[in-house]
Amino acid sequence: MKKIEAVIKPYKLDDVHEALRDVISGMSVSEVRGFGRQRGHSEIYRGSEYKLDFVPKIILEFFCKDEDVETIVTRLQEHGRTGKIGDGKVFISSVDNALRIRTGERGEEIL
Repeated sequence: MKKIEAVIKPYKLDDVHEALRDVISGMSVSEVRGFGRQRGHSEIYRGSEYKLDFVPKIILEFFCKDEDVETIVTRLQEHGRTGKIGDGKVFISSVDNALRIRTGERGEEIL
């Protein structure tokens, strides 16, 4: 079992969600602010320029079977990409075990 975390631009959420709908059984979405290599950006408001150090992003978190990882990662890349700096990143981690609290089911049964 794997945990996938994807950091994407907020306006790509609907595209990514639609692309993954048939592959994943659930997803958590968090609105966050941060920066990577781009180190924020500048905006002009009422004629004055000011720097935004933290850029709005979305973090998607979901769990999947090992055999679904490549499909999910491919769809994340295809539907989350704009081709510009700041498109985001995908992190994949192994999950040793999991438990459904209500029923006591363990492992991939909970997916």
